[in-house]
Amino acid sequence: MEATLERVLGRFGRAGPGQPTLIVVGGIHGNEPAGVAASQRVAQALATRADDLRGEAVFVAGNLQALSQKRRFVDRDLNRAWTAARVAALLEPDAGLRRPSSAEDIEQRDLLVLLDALLAEAPGPVYCLDLHTTSGGGGAFTTVADTLRNRALALEIPVPLVLGLEELVEGTLHDYLGTRGCITLAFESGQHEEPRAVDRAEAGIWVVLGAIGVAPESTVAEVAQARSTLAQEVSRLPRVLEMRYRHAVDPDDAFEMRPGFSNFQPVADGQVVADDRNGPIRVPEAARLLMPLYQTQGQDGFFLVREFSGVWLSLSKVLRRIGFGRFVHWLPGIRLDPRRPDALIVDKRVARFYALQVLHLLGYRRELDDGDRLVVLRQSHRE
Repeated sequence: MEATLERVLGRFGRAGPGQPTLIVVGGIHGNEPAGVAASQRVAQALATRADDLRGEAVFVAGNLQALSQKRRFVDRDLNRAWTAARVAALLEPDAGLRRPSSAEDIEQRDLLVLLDALLAEAPGPVYCLDLHTTSGGGGAFTTVADTLRNRALALEIPVPLVLGLEELVEGTLHDYLGTRGCITLAFESGQHEEPRAVDRAEAGIWVVLGAIGVAPESTVAEVAQARSTLAQEVSRLPRVLEMRYRHAVDPDDAFEMRPGFSNFQPVADGQVVADDRNGPIRVPEAARLLMPLYQTQGQDGFFLVREFSGVWLSLSKVLRRIGFGRFVHWLPGIRLDPRRPDALIVDKRVARFYALQVLHLLGYRRELDDGDRLVVLRQSHRE
């Protein structure tokens, strides 16, 4: 990836009143260049076809300094930095301008200025597609902050959808943009260096352009072709899965994933999958492995996921649409958090058999798990 890469890789079309704007971000992690390459391909294809668009498409490169060094990050992980506190600090007048604390402070400030401008200019709904790749191989998938709007967009892309990552990982770009009212989706298109990762990311962009109406499938042939390409690659995998476990790692852990693991590979309860300074690491339950860590930088050793039944997915949708969440605090052991309207406090001694499972269906995700007390949060304004 060249150091002269521009932040805005292309901007095409113009959104009229009520028409959608799509922001495509690639390279938030500098060792994941596939999203940038895919964006450049689609931008080149749209360069002479802007008049065919029914809205606007903007392609953005994320961590320019890390991309130039082909590293996940220079000083800190830019896709763990989009918390309310850090964003507020960066937006303070003259924040860090004299002595920036990290390369990622500069990158994030630049992105915030650009994204704020795009959101302010958009006359209709704003969608964000955040493109990533993984250090382990084994296929593509999407992940969202679990709202109905985000789910609907993710299900347009015919690859597995993984729910619940936002419960385990804090400060992602697509979650931050969700709090700004955007409909957001992260798309993992394959292994970092795999040529097909660029092809899948490109296909994902075309599918989203078609799904939201910026590039209507009836007039843009690439949309149907992209949908078919992705569907053929993942036909044997579950359609929807849910996060079950995250194995966090620290640089001092000497964590090392054992070779040969890939995305969605089944693992048995107690199976050894990695080692650290304390010895072998066993998985705590039978599940499918996701995102095994085969790179030196990163805070996530691996994740475990399980299939989420289509029946539960449909029930979840019904419960949310009828507003069942307004009454969930009537259940034994669950009460409203007096400080925050979208948070609940759960007494696990009373609600231990059903609390988190029911609350997941309603879009609540674990925020704090402290002994017998569980706090869950739902950002209902993003449904």
